[in-house]
Amino acid sequence: MKFSEFTYERPDVAKLKMEFEEAVQIFKDASSAEKQNEAMKKVSALRNRFESKARLAKIRHTINTEDVFYKDEQAFMDENLPVYQGMVTSFHEALVQSPFKGDLEKKWGSQLFRLAELKVKTYSEEVLEDLKQENKLSSEYVKVMASAKIEFDGKELNLAQLSPYVQSADRETRKAASKASNAFLRSNQEKFDSIYDELVKLRTRIAKKLGYNNFTELAYDRMGRTDYNAADVKVFRDQVKEVIVPLCSKLKKSQQKRIGLDEFKFYDEPFSFTTGNPKPQGDAGWIVDQAKQVFSGLAQETGAFFNYMAEDELMDLESKKGKAPGGYCTYLQDYTAPFIFTNFNGSDNDVRVLLHEIGHAFQMYTSRGFEVPEYQFPTLEACEIHSMSMEFLTYPWMEKLFGEDTEKYLYSHLTGAVEFIPYGVAVDEFQHFVYDNPDVSPTERRTKWRELEKVYLPHRDYDGLEYLENGGFWHRQGHIFRSPFYYIDYTLAQICALQFWKRSVENRESAWEDYFALCQKGGSLPFTKLVEEAGLISPFEKGCVASVVGEVEKFLSTVDEDQFAKA
Repeated sequence: MKFSEFTYERPDVAKLKMEFEEAVQIFKDASSAEKQNEAMKKVSALRNRFESKARLAKIRHTINTEDVFYKDEQAFMDENLPVYQGMVTSFHEALVQSPFKGDLEKKWGSQLFRLAELKVKTYSEEVLEDLKQENKLSSEYVKVMASAKIEFDGKELNLAQLSPYVQSADRETRKAASKASNAFLRSNQEKFDSIYDELVKLRTRIAKKLGYNNFTELAYDRMGRTDYNAADVKVFRDQVKEVIVPLCSKLKKSQQKRIGLDEFKFYDEPFSFTTGNPKPQGDAGWIVDQAKQVFSGLAQETGAFFNYMAEDELMDLESKKGKAPGGYCTYLQDYTAPFIFTNFNGSDNDVRVLLHEIGHAFQMYTSRGFEVPEYQFPTLEACEIHSMSMEFLTYPWMEKLFGEDTEKYLYSHLTGAVEFIPYGVAVDEFQHFVYDNPDVSPTERRTKWRELEKVYLPHRDYDGLEYLENGGFWHRQGHIFRSPFYYIDYTLAQICALQFWKRSVENRESAWEDYFALCQKGGSLPFTKLVEEAGLISPFEKGCVASVVGEVEKFLSTVDEDQFAKA
């Protein structure tokens, strides 16, 4: 069935609540583990039905934020998702209190119960209205970002459509495009600061009502982090500061020399080669056709899967008026169908994002056999291993997409993967500061962000642009508003993905087998256990970052950068 044929009908929440309560009561009254397992199937079916509708509404709303019908449906979901969360929590309460817990754990494993305990801990009817408000504020941020109508090059562009100009070979174009982008953000600074200030104070109140000392503690539990804590994350951040930041400074100096600049400004960072940044050799339709060959070359499983995604229209790839910025992959349980949302803009990032989201989608599809929703996806840092590793595992086929630009793409992708990590870590440390100090002013938050940039991105020169010098860059990072404490997950996964890159160079077949096995495990294990099962070193282990970056430096030392210069 094609995506255009998927039907949406607003769920009857009152009816769902009644059916859910009946199913949970049957679970509670069951006289054996076998009967509780049967009741769990009914609960899972109800959950899958509602979540499929909620995700379908989100997809169609973000594809066209100006569609009045789906704008209303998204508002409905913002209002009712916390109500639904309360229903699920009632099931989790029954699950952790089951007299047959030991027998159930033998069937489902202990991860289900660890996650259920956290869900119970992080929800209460007392915070229901607060959760509704949190959703509304997050959606308000998305609306502001999607409202961008920037006059540039004789056109009206959104932020995604401006990206190719930001990467232009012409320095004045890059500078002008960057300033145009930041002018839009600067014009909305007060809105961003106000929305975020409300979110921080609201989330802090929610945490206090639930018995936490601060929102940071609540956020870790919300994220299902059953096997590591903030102290472990700090160990990782310190490794990044010690090992990766100096390497990135060297890479930026190398880039400056390569593109022939006496001064290296923030608007020069997206431009890597005087011969032009690597670009896919065709438009969105061409990329999809070539990607079919890429994925059929990688493995029989990925070839068949990508053909299915393309044929059933399960990807919306091109940027257009009214479309929300960013990219994501989600899963519609009732159709056992992943869906990919991106904003292609003609840059090499189109390919990277497609490969990334296909990694998510492939895992979701591979894990579709799990009967409980908790195991359909891992916690988010483990999810990102699948997506980021897919970017590396497909390296041998990039010539099909980039032609003579292939070597440039591989070099820029590998260095970009490393250079991203300090930024991602800065986002995480910023959020720890914010929620450990919820009463500081918006100005103090922006000051702190700028301080962290100077620690983790010491090369960055904003050329005196006031909005950025005063710490406004983080406003563009949607995760900070919508998914607090999510961003560190990308950096943890990147370290794991780089290990898959190393192993794929050594033995591609073995690396693929371990990757495929990891996808099949879904969310049945916590992050550190999944990492161990995949034969990877935990990012929290001291020395892990140095061992991975050492391999990257060794490889980069063999690259002749002169090949990227103009003849």
